[in-house]
Amino acid sequence: MTVYDELVARGLIAQVTDEEEIKELINTGKATFYIGFDPTADSLHVGHFMALCLMKRLQMAGNKPIALIGGGTAMVGDPSGRTDMRQMMTPEIIQHNCDCFKEQMSKFIDFSEGKAIMVNNADWLMGLNYIELLRDVGAHFSVNRMLTAECYKQRMEKGLSFLEFNYMIMQSYDFLALFEKYGCNLQFGGDDQWSNMLGGTELIRRKLGKDAYAMTINLLLNSEGKKMGKTQKGAVWLNPEKTTPFEFYQYWRNVDDADVIKCIKMLTFLPLEEIEKMESWEGSELNKAKEILAYELTKLVHNEEEAAKAQESAKALFSSGNAANMPTYELKEDDFTDNAVDILTLLHASGLVPSKSEARRAVQQGGVSIEGEKITDIKTTFARDKFSGNGIVLKKGKKNFRKIVL
Repeated sequence: MTVYDELVARGLIAQVTDEEEIKELINTGKATFYIGFDPTADSLHVGHFMALCLMKRLQMAGNKPIALIGGGTAMVGDPSGRTDMRQMMTPEIIQHNCDCFKEQMSKFIDFSEGKAIMVNNADWLMGLNYIELLRDVGAHFSVNRMLTAECYKQRMEKGLSFLEFNYMIMQSYDFLALFEKYGCNLQFGGDDQWSNMLGGTELIRRKLGKDAYAMTINLLLNSEGKKMGKTQKGAVWLNPEKTTPFEFYQYWRNVDDADVIKCIKMLTFLPLEEIEKMESWEGSELNKAKEILAYELTKLVHNEEEAAKAQESAKALFSSGNAANMPTYELKEDDFTDNAVDILTLLHASGLVPSKSEARRAVQQGGVSIEGEKITDIKTTFARDKFSGNGIVLKKGKKNFRKIVL
């Protein structure tokens, strides 16, 4: 099986511009490819994870990745998939986020000895002359065609700013700059970026008369309402200080039954022959598949030791109701009233729910327990000494836990 055939078999490829040419590039290790990451936070999250895994696969096959940090495009903000304008960030915040991305990407991509490069599009975008850009690049774009692009449709409903309208041109210019500076001949990204990516390939062909190609990956869970990487607390980050290895493990351990085999194919590096045997698994065997998925991905993002600890803690949690490495919340003095704390405060302060109204609803619906005992009264309180020693385990639903300690 060729490299390209394996990508197809794993369900990774959504769209390509010139399939035969792309096959030849990838299979012979001649692709110099890029994907962009806009530094909108100080950590990558699981929404970036599939792209990083694909970059790693292609690099292992001899192709050269370019990790493009969008220090320049972040000054504008990608309108794709949004109904409102992104919050503007200062140059200092953007630079800090860029630095954090570089450190995290190095866990996936080998940047040694020219095997990959990392660049920041601020290096060429921030110094552009506006009039020159309009004449040199803008002349190759049709406004009528741009307005039909999927990336603008949601924003058109509430009003697309001229600032955001320029994003496609900026991303297209990125591909042109990388083509000229580094010989980059292939770009890939999520299927929500297809319109922007086509703009880049067409710009190179019209302006330079040379061929460049685009390929999008199939965003498995993002296509289902952008739910990939979302929990009660928000995004699932790759930074262990924002999402602990245990929380990261639990996120993948709790994927839907319908998604587990697809996730294993797309995100792990297990042989396809081994994964195909899992496709017939049902019932309790699917739980085993979820454990394999969670372990493999936690090992990839963190390390084997953290993956083993997370797996051990998860098993201990379900067998005895306790685990050493589960997420922990330390009670503060402000949480107590007369040396006692109520159940709604515990749920909200520990991060299991985003608000006390959500906490009230969870209790009333019978989805909350402490040390295995269901809590049904929203006025339930617990004395301070209840949390002495090893603390207690607070549970919401079947899959969300916190150890509460003094």
